[in-house]
Amino acid sequence: MAGRLQPVLAGVVTALVGFASSFTVVLAGLRAVGADQAQAASGLLALCVASGCCAVWLGLRHRLPLAIAWSTPGAALLVATGPVPGGWPAAVGAFLLTGLLIVAAGLVPALGRAVAAIPAPIASAMLAGVLLPLCTAPVRALVEVPRLAGPVVLAWLLLHRFARRWAVPGALAVAVVAIALTTHGPARIDAAPTVALTAPAWTLPAIVGLALPLFLVTMAAQNVPGTAVLAGYGYRAPLGSALRVTGLATALGAPAGGHAVNLAAITAALAAGPDAHPDPERRWIASVTAGLGLALLGLGAGAATALVLLSPPVLVEAVAGLALLGALAGAVAAAVAEPDAREAAVVTLVVTASGVSLLGVGGAFWGLVAGWLMLLLFRRRRRTTTPPPAEPASQGEGAEAEPDLAGVRRAG
Repeated sequence: MAGRLQPVLAGVVTALVGFASSFTVVLAGLRAVGADQAQAASGLLALCVASGCCAVWLGLRHRLPLAIAWSTPGAALLVATGPVPGGWPAAVGAFLLTGLLIVAAGLVPALGRAVAAIPAPIASAMLAGVLLPLCTAPVRALVEVPRLAGPVVLAWLLLHRFARRWAVPGALAVAVVAIALTTHGPARIDAAPTVALTAPAWTLPAIVGLALPLFLVTMAAQNVPGTAVLAGYGYRAPLGSALRVTGLATALGAPAGGHAVNLAAITAALAAGPDAHPDPERRWIASVTAGLGLALLGLGAGAATALVLLSPPVLVEAVAGLALLGALAGAVAAAVAEPDAREAAVVTLVVTASGVSLLGVGGAFWGLVAGWLMLLLFRRRRRTTTPPPAEPASQGEGAEAEPDLAGVRRAG
């Protein structure tokens, strides 16, 4: 009996951790691009239901632990982008276009390869630049609302040391208690599920400054790492099928406010690892259970949104920033890993994190452009200034043969 319940329990934990650790990021992102309270709650509900349906469908079809989640880096991108020309309807149009692009990547392998061809340091630096402003929120919260933020950060530190999986949910629980203790007077909390549909609109700045970066971030920071996590546990993810299903779900959920769903990267290991079940053939039950659990958690999106609105905005951003610190660390490490691309990566990070808006287009797009141009410039300069290689010494003179590193990389 315990063996049969193990993947079910793992799925419940996956759903709880996935929801509690980043729903504040989603709400902050939707509000940043123009959603009101009802629209933000509707967006969170749409993401939960869309992710749950995708996880159930893909898990049952492929019998693989394909955990599905909303795009947390994409939500952070919404925070960094802020209001777009055309308001909330234009943001909804960008979400819809993002879903169609994800479907196209699943139908046309060349498009997926084109996204994968973006230099890894540049893509990682863009992600780091998107995450950096939000990850500074805990520091700002400690200065602005120390009585509320202090216990939250302390709880996160202690749980991060002794029970890392529960660090962000624990910090969120402390924040909820702090909000409840400091809220005076009656507060209206509408816990009923809300679906607020918005007709999409399309503006060029929203397409270039939001839809394209959201597509790239979702692919590079969620779908690609998600397949890598599954590969690490011995599974070959059906990427084309996953992209088509999640892209369609994103497009269908866009009018209700959902920005993007994708393969899980952060919580994927909870459903695909040995803790889900000793038998790899049984772990798909965990991802299906997680999908059902996430869809049910979406019914509380209205209450979650109302609770967030009762707290100081910086406190909500602080919890979101704590949830993204690990992702920021990984993005920075990947961005500066290659010495030849380090300057270009730093330029990408700085321009993206600056939050500049030019021609109505946000910093994420311009950071990607600036980094790519910098990379091309420096590589061209190196090619023109590199001296010709010296004639190799003969083996008879005691020279050591140079290993064929390119061959090793190709073999790897």
